[in-house]
Amino acid sequence: MRREASEKSYTVRQYRDEDLPFVSRLFFDTVHSVNAADYTYAQLSAWAPAPNCLDAKREAFLRQNTLVAESCGRIVGFGSADGEYLDMLFTHKDHLHLGIASAIADRLECGARQMKVCASVTAKPFFERRGYKTIKEHTAERRGVSLTNYEMVLIRPSAT
Repeated sequence: MRREASEKSYTVRQYRDEDLPFVSRLFFDTVHSVNAADYTYAQLSAWAPAPNCLDAKREAFLRQNTLVAESCGRIVGFGSADGEYLDMLFTHKDHLHLGIASAIADRLECGARQMKVCASVTAKPFFERRGYKTIKEHTAERRGVSLTNYEMVLIRPSAT
């Protein structure tokens, strides 16, 4: 059941370096549960091989505009954007459909005339609802395993 906006029980804040272990675990758990309907076990394991699989993104998260959503002191979502490229956007598997990904995306997209993303099969409908259009289907390779995703773009009309 979807909660109403008046019941919003999370806050969005800027990412801090000490968030990395929690963000990495959230990513691993989400990929292996939420995305399991659209990808094989081999694909999930190539995409998110271990709970600390985002350690290599430490510098990128600090350089990019990276945000986390917290609820009751726990990280329940995160996203990052590098200029006009939305790099990552994930919500904890137990906190889906509460507006968390939308709230993070709203802030990451703010002020951008255009935003690109490579969306998973699972995330594609979310981005379509936000107005993103598919440019092309793409095959990414992770650890020798092919995964389908979609290059998508959101273009906002310029203010006149």
